[in-house]
Amino acid sequence: MPRIIVNTRKGDEYVIDARPGASVMEAIRDSGIDELLALCGGCCSCATCHIYVGNDRGLSTSPMSGDENDLLDSSGYRTERSRLSCQLLVSEEMNGLQVLIAPED
Repeated sequence: MPRIIVNTRKGDEYVIDARPGASVMEAIRDSGIDELLALCGGCCSCATCHIYVGNDRGLSTSPMSGDENDLLDSSGYRTERSRLSCQLLVSEEMNGLQVLIAPED
């Protein structure tokens, strides 16, 4: 099972097990980390699951869609490392992925 390293806004770090096929958002939420709002439940209709990706492991299989790009444009905290965690599907290749939960807009 892939492990993802999650850093919260408060500076806490968690190493969580993520089920392949689930989204990174689901893995974070299911692990009990409550900083990620994910108001739309993963439908790519808000940007409340905004994260920063600390490394590129496994991301080549999950390109950013136009909808995701548009939603991230609405964030005042967007960077070149920004992604919506609901749009990143966990794969074995993502083992060791590092993410930081972005500030709330």
